[in-house]
Amino acid sequence: MKIMITGAAGFIGSAFARLAVSNGIVPVCVDKLSYAGDMERLKSAAEKMHFHRADVADKEAMEHIIKSEGPQAIVHFAAETHVDRSILEPASFITANVFGTENLLELALKHGIRKFIHISTDEVYGDLRAGESKFKETDCLLPNSPYSASKASADMFVRAFRKTFGFPVITIRPSNNYGPWQYPEKLIPLTIAKAMRDESIPLYGKGENIRTWLYVEDCAEAVMRVLDAGRDGETYNIGSAEEKMNRDVIGAILRHLGKGGELVKSVPDRPGHDFRYAVDTAKIERETGWRARTSFDEGMEKTVRWYRGHSEWLFRKAEEARAFTEGIRRRFEEMGAKGEKQGTS
Repeated sequence: MKIMITGAAGFIGSAFARLAVSNGIVPVCVDKLSYAGDMERLKSAAEKMHFHRADVADKEAMEHIIKSEGPQAIVHFAAETHVDRSILEPASFITANVFGTENLLELALKHGIRKFIHISTDEVYGDLRAGESKFKETDCLLPNSPYSASKASADMFVRAFRKTFGFPVITIRPSNNYGPWQYPEKLIPLTIAKAMRDESIPLYGKGENIRTWLYVEDCAEAVMRVLDAGRDGETYNIGSAEEKMNRDVIGAILRHLGKGGELVKSVPDRPGHDFRYAVDTAKIERETGWRARTSFDEGMEKTVRWYRGHSEWLFRKAEEARAFTEGIRRRFEEMGAKGEKQGTS
């Protein structure tokens, strides 16, 4: 089956593209190469794929690619994904995540695509308190950020195309991914970059927010399993048993780098910060046999080692992200101060 991968130069999409090539597949790879897209991620497999630079929200460009390449399946990773950015720039998330997905669905239906795999996020479920049961695929969607709202909207379009047109779609909701090649606006690579330079490491609030951490290669393997064995119209959660507080994640990175906790600086929490994400993975394990294989300790060791060996790439990307990451911290401080002032007026 000939597959198209959107967002193929992104963090998770590129891991899946490399896996596809290693499995003997010659994928059609599409990416608009925005700030977070990087062809370096695909360098090792570039000669064994067909790459097109295009925006999934561009109907004319995407239709040309689909007609000329003739894929039978689409694995749709392309999305804006950074929650902090979505708080300040929500409109761009609607364009990429909602309009882009709906556009791709229309074209896929028109041109007879046999399988459409939509990559969503566990954040569409909202958040959990400590001790609450993990989210199941049948739980209601209660997104709390502009990012997760845009992904939930995309999920609903995917569902609607299934119910209205009988279109063969599958939705995947992964938990927080980490590993090599992640853009350093996200917690783990940002922390590694700052710790390696002995810079102050920002920690939102008390750092008690909990995430389930999934090594990116495990996630790519899960998507491949669903592509091969997933049932049309179904939704599959992807996650691990590795729930960690943010402060403990930072602590693990510092230990691997031989750094001390004095680098960590508490900063005002971001607005609407979800407390905990955790998904029940019984369905994908039962139906496909997939299970996360990489422990957090093993994955973190491999991740830190990779960034230390690719420090030029890490520091270059960290400098690209610096203006935004520092600017958003200041903006959140202003928003927090404004809220406190309004609360006492």
